[in-house]
Amino acid sequence: MTELAIEVVYAEPTRQTLVSLTVPAGTTVAQAVALARLSESHPQMPAVLTFGVWGREVTPEAVVSAGDRVELYRPLPHDPKETRRALAREGRTMGHGTVIGHKRIRRKVRR
Repeated sequence: MTELAIEVVYAEPTRQTLVSLTVPAGTTVAQAVALARLSESHPQMPAVLTFGVWGREVTPEAVVSAGDRVELYRPLPHDPKETRRALAREGRTMGHGTVIGHKRIRRKVRR
């Protein structure tokens, strides 16, 4: 049976964990996540997560390939579109600067 080298990653706001695994061919994303045992090092991990491979969302039943990076995505605390809309109503942006009309003005910080 062929063995595949993969990685499983999970990140919290303050830290991230990367687990390198060697799994048999035919292993699913869900099986790889279970083998990584990330819930032991991240006890506050949400029960419902979304999975991805190299930034593309996949189902838990997707089969991993050699070199895959399986990623676990936490739910967002706020809807980014709603956050942007609320800031725009206040004349602010998610970055630096001020919004005037549809233009964004950056201010240089003098040191």
